[in-house]
Amino acid sequence: MDGDHAIAEGALAAGCRFFAGYPITPSTETAERFAERAPEVGALFIQMEDELASIAALIGAAWGGKKAMTVTCGPGFSLMVENIGLAAMTETPLVIANVQRGGPSTGLPTLTAQQDMMQARYGSHGDYNIIALTPDSPQECFDLTVEAFNLSEFYRVPVIILTDETVGHMHEKVVIPPAEQIQVVPRNNYSGPKADFRPYQFDSQGGHPMTQAGDGYNFHITGLTHNERGYPVMTAEQSKIVITHLMEKINGNADQIIRLDEDQVDGADVVVVSYGITSRIAVKAIQDARKEGIKVGYLRLITIWPFCEKRIRELAPKIKAFVVPEINYGQMVHEVERGAGGQCATISVNHCGGAVHDPEVILDAIRKANQ
Repeated sequence: MDGDHAIAEGALAAGCRFFAGYPITPSTETAERFAERAPEVGALFIQMEDELASIAALIGAAWGGKKAMTVTCGPGFSLMVENIGLAAMTETPLVIANVQRGGPSTGLPTLTAQQDMMQARYGSHGDYNIIALTPDSPQECFDLTVEAFNLSEFYRVPVIILTDETVGHMHEKVVIPPAEQIQVVPRNNYSGPKADFRPYQFDSQGGHPMTQAGDGYNFHITGLTHNERGYPVMTAEQSKIVITHLMEKINGNADQIIRLDEDQVDGADVVVVSYGITSRIAVKAIQDARKEGIKVGYLRLITIWPFCEKRIRELAPKIKAFVVPEINYGQMVHEVERGAGGQCATISVNHCGGAVHDPEVILDAIRKANQ
């Protein structure tokens, strides 16, 4: 199946039973697949009037007791970023798949890009944290969608699947295991005394329980700075408590969240850092460089946010350079450069979108880095 369909199947396998979305190329196939499959599992699909309404519906559905997701790209994702901030502040678990296409504005609706990497992390205003995963195949579209829901439930945070048009429309074999073999984190529903329920616990940890609207629990949900019961407390002191928790529940658990794929990194002179479809193109360049005798390591970012700053910092003093190919004008390369801290060179192999790299361009950058 293609990557877009695999996202829908991964969501269903993870227990998603609510999907609100608006059709937009090249992500519509995910919505179509979920809409087709929803009646078979008792799920609900709603085509909303736009992307603003779609993510707002997700927040409501999550507090109504359902695992929820949407899918979009480009202009639609831009419309969602305000409510991503609301979901982060209210610690609402939900999943957004962004099948990236060329921009800005309407840009290249049918062609590939990786131009929303920074927007995914910093799109909404204020200080908050999210988790973002980047699949490089239809199989990972399935697997990482399940993982996205699991992470979202445990950390009560929006999780973004940053795929792209090429992976979304790529057809490959996808293995969907029997349901009993798929690890799924269920919703942690509070069942204690009603008077004791606190929807927020500012301890920078995950695993906190929720409850659903209509069950008789007395709590408040607001985008304002709030106390443990959700009621507004708009002071500098409370803001420090809330914001520190929103940041540190992700940053403080980064070692448990971050997933990387590495090959021949130890002992390398040059390390290629890539993600998504670009990581598959980079493999050809790395293979050719190794044939020339260059010691090249392969570091694929599966978890984009939080960023693997610790691993980059470990490798930087041991190598000559990082080479960072990406289908944008240079975004994640700045994170790599920051993590390296000047201990080695960082070479950007940028590409303005519409197609994948020519492997020869990446190979040339590897040769330059090895000089």
